[in-house]
Amino acid sequence: MEAKFLKFLKMVGVGFKARTEQEGRLLFLKLGYSTHEVELAVPPGVRVFCLKSNVICCAGLDKGRVHHFASAVRSCKPPEVYTGKGIFYIDEVVKSKPRS
Repeated sequence: MEAKFLKFLKMVGVGFKARTEQEGRLLFLKLGYSTHEVELAVPPGVRVFCLKSNVICCAGLDKGRVHHFASAVRSCKPPEVYTGKGIFYIDEVVKSKPRS
């Protein structure tokens, strides 16, 4: 499959890791929960690759499917503005708020 659209996600946090199985059909995320991993089934037409343990690449031919799956992954642990942890898009800038 030749990927036309790519979306990169970066996981920031202690113990946040990702891994894929079944040739990019399953995505497992460790998001700091003590007892379990979050398992996501990748929709048809989208492939997932882990470039590092904290960088995820979603690739596919359909822009809508790729972006929808990337947003589903991001919604598992959205960025926090106070601590700076969570799942970010690579090109995303989140302005952190000061603690009071």
